[in-house]
Amino acid sequence: MVEKIKDIDDILQTHGKWLRGAEDGKRANLRNADLREVDLREVDLRGADLNGATLCEANLQWANLNGATLCGVDLAGANLHGATLCGVDLRGVDLRNAKLHEANLQWATLCGAKLAGADLSEVDLRGADLRLTDLNDADLGGANLQWANLNGVDLSGVDLEGANLRDAKLTGADLSGAKLTGAD
Repeated sequence: MVEKIKDIDDILQTHGKWLRGAEDGKRANLRNADLREVDLREVDLRGADLNGATLCEANLQWANLNGATLCGVDLAGANLHGATLCGVDLRGVDLRNAKLHEANLQWATLCGAKLAGADLSEVDLRGADLRLTDLNDADLGGANLQWANLNGVDLSGVDLEGANLRDAKLTGADLSGAKLTGAD
């Protein structure tokens, strides 16, 4: 059940104290929170519990989500431009039509994530696990996919122009019709 959050500023302030090790700090518990269209630009959400939260159309530009728990999160249409999600478990997360331009997703687990129509241009996906990911109509132009696991992923028609695919695992991946001009 999604709960509407009224005191997000208080929660974020207390979370900031927790990150600094203050006694009166507390880890942000935003589990099942309704955060649709909320402006969380440049917010430090490291280690926050966002399991089951709804963040559709939320603004998370340049937010730091390292170590956050995001199981079952709905980020459809969210703006994650430049956000940091290194090593974050995003299995099955809905990121359809999300804007992830220049985001850092190194070593993130995206198995089964819904990324159809997402802007993943210039994204750092080094070492990320993208197996079973829906990338239909996604833009991966200029993305760094070095060491990424794309085994069995349907990349047909996907924009991979200028992408770094060095040492990426592509066994069984469908690259038919993919835009590969300048890809490495």
